[in-house]
Amino acid sequence: MRALGSAPLFSHGFRPFFLAGAGFAAVAVAVWGLWLYGRLPGAQPIGGMLAWHRHEMPFGFAAAIIAGFLLTAVPNWTGRPGLHGWPLIGLVLTWLLARLAWMMPLPAELLIATQVPFLPLLAWFIGRDLVMSGKRDNYPVLLVIALLAGCQLMTLAGMATDNVDLQRRGVLAALWLVGALMSVIGGRVIPFFIQRGLNRLPAPVTNPWPTRILLVGGLLAALSFAAGFNDVPNPWLSGLFLLIGGLHLLRLWRWHDRGIWGVPLLWSLYLAYAWLVVAALAMSLWHAGLMSQQSLASHSLAVGGVGGLILAMIARVGLGHTGRALTASKPIVLGFALLMIAGVCRVLLVPFSTSGLGLSALLWCAAFVLFLLSYTRILLRPRV
Repeated sequence: MRALGSAPLFSHGFRPFFLAGAGFAAVAVAVWGLWLYGRLPGAQPIGGMLAWHRHEMPFGFAAAIIAGFLLTAVPNWTGRPGLHGWPLIGLVLTWLLARLAWMMPLPAELLIATQVPFLPLLAWFIGRDLVMSGKRDNYPVLLVIALLAGCQLMTLAGMATDNVDLQRRGVLAALWLVGALMSVIGGRVIPFFIQRGLNRLPAPVTNPWPTRILLVGGLLAALSFAAGFNDVPNPWLSGLFLLIGGLHLLRLWRWHDRGIWGVPLLWSLYLAYAWLVVAALAMSLWHAGLMSQQSLASHSLAVGGVGGLILAMIARVGLGHTGRALTASKPIVLGFALLMIAGVCRVLLVPFSTSGLGLSALLWCAAFVLFLLSYTRILLRPRV
C-alpha cells in the first residue's frame, strides 16, 4: 500500500487526472454516440442517457482535467507542496466513484450523493493553499470552482425532480463557467507558451482590464443561463456575447506570431482558443435573431473550445511537467487535427446531415485515444 502512495502516478495531480479525464472523454462520447444511433440497447442510467451525457461532460470529463491542472498549478503559484500520495488517491477515487455510480442499480438519492463531494473537495484543497499563501489574485479561480459546484447541484436537482429545464440551465451555466475559467488560464499560459516555444523576448506588460472584463463577462453569461435568460433571444445579451467575442478576438490578434504555425503545441492552443470567439459570436447572433440553433453555439464552446483547449493543454503540460522535450509526437499532432475537425463537423455538418453527430463523436474519441497512446507511459513514469 505504501508503494502505491509513492508511485509516480500519484506524485502530482496532473498525472492521474489527465489520464482519467482523457480516458473518460473517449469512453463517454463513444457510449453517447452508440446510444444515439441505436447501437446500445439495454437499461439507461437514472434520468436517461441525455441527462447522463449532459451531466458527465462538464462535471466528469472537464472537472477531472481542471482538477489535474489546478492541483499542479496552485503549488507553483503558492510555493506550497501539492496534493500527492494517499490524499490524491482519495480525491481520484471520489471522482471515479461518481462516474461508476451511474452504472450501478442505486436509488436516485444515493446516486446524487456520490456526485456532490468532488468539486467541494477540490475547492477545499486549492482554496486552503491560496488562502494560507495570501494569493488573492487567484481567488477568482476558487470562485469559479465554487460556482461549478452550485451548477452541479442545480443540474442534479433538475434530475431528481424531472425538471428538464432546470437540468439544462445548470449544465449550460457550467459550460460557460468552464469557458470563463479557460479564458483566465489561457490568458496567462498561452502567451507564455508562445514566448517560450518560439524563444521570443518577454511580451510587454498588458492592460489587465480586458482579462477582468472577460472574467466578469463569462460569469454574467453563466448566470444568465442559470437564470433562464437564454431561453429566448434577448438583444441585451447579444451585446454581452458580442463584447466577450470581441475581447477574445483581440487577444488572438495580440498573441499571433507566424512562428506558431510550425509548432503543433502552439497552433493547437491558438486554434482551440479561437473556438471561444466562434461560440461567443454565435450566441450573439442567436440573441440577435440571426441564427436559428442555440445548440450550435454551445457545442462550438464544448467541442472546439473546451475539448480542443483541454487536449492541447494536457499535451503541453504533460511534457513540460515530466521533464520531456516540448515536441509533439506525430500521433498527438494528428489528435489535435482530428479534434478541430470534430468541432467543425458538430457545428457545420450537423444542421445538414445527421451523420455529422456520429463523425464528430468518432473523431473526438480518436483524438483522446491518441493522447492515451502517446502519454500513458509518460504519466506513469518518473520525471526525466
